[in-house]
Amino acid sequence: MRTLFAMVVLALAALCGDALAATDNEQAIRTVDQALLAAITSNDVRAVGRLTDTQFSWTDSDGKTYNRADLRRVLPPVTDQREAAAKVFFYGRVAMVRSNRDNAYALRIFVKRGHSWRALVYHEVTANPPPSATAPAAPAAAKCENPCKTLPYKPRNAAERGLIRSWQELETAVSLGKGAAWAPHAADEFFVVNNTRVQDKAARIAAVNRGGASPAPLTSATMYDFGDAIVMIAEHQPDIGKPYHVSRIWVKRDGMWQMAVSFQNIVQSAPAKNATN
Repeated sequence: MRTLFAMVVLALAALCGDALAATDNEQAIRTVDQALLAAITSNDVRAVGRLTDTQFSWTDSDGKTYNRADLRRVLPPVTDQREAAAKVFFYGRVAMVRSNRDNAYALRIFVKRGHSWRALVYHEVTANPPPSATAPAAPAAAKCENPCKTLPYKPRNAAERGLIRSWQELETAVSLGKGAAWAPHAADEFFVVNNTRVQDKAARIAAVNRGGASPAPLTSATMYDFGDAIVMIAEHQPDIGKPYHVSRIWVKRDGMWQMAVSFQNIVQSAPAKNATN
């Protein structure tokens, strides 16, 4: 317990101040990330509280999402990611850490408010991709009203309007099976994982080109604006099946909003929608 407390103190100290260089920033994020993982593994709710933002959300592999208040007594079980190789990306006041142990993938999003970094999102997905399927000979366009044309979300500022415009163009490209039109809306480091697929940008372009798919309609969204980076937490309900919960990061580069990551979980406890609903 003393070791964990010392890690938390070092993490908090490392993440304060404005004069951190890029390499120091990465080391600071790795320090606080390891402190967070240690606190989670030790079920130390107090340490988790010290390392997380007031808007922190935790999504487990069953798609159940908890807020910070839910975690005051006990922490839901997750895969131990402490020894997993982690990739770190910076987007101004947003930092992303990705890692996986076998088929358990974990996303940690840290945000900087004032002088301190805190975890905003912990999202775990267990992925079990099916065997590769043969691409259809003649991909057909799929329907897409929401999110391609309409959304149950009103943007609050120009940044959100730009993000939504880019997202709708991205999803329209998905529905039409046009990978080349999809590509400009995804960052080079783009990565998506859900319960049935794990794809980087190249793999996702290939998947889009295999045929038009109908994007799941958006039911609600929350956006956290950090200048040239926006964290988007969303709920989607496919036309058939259970809803799913999504954590995304969008980054603005050369005037274009691009999706950098998308972690998606089926909400296993929710009822499934069928064709007659």
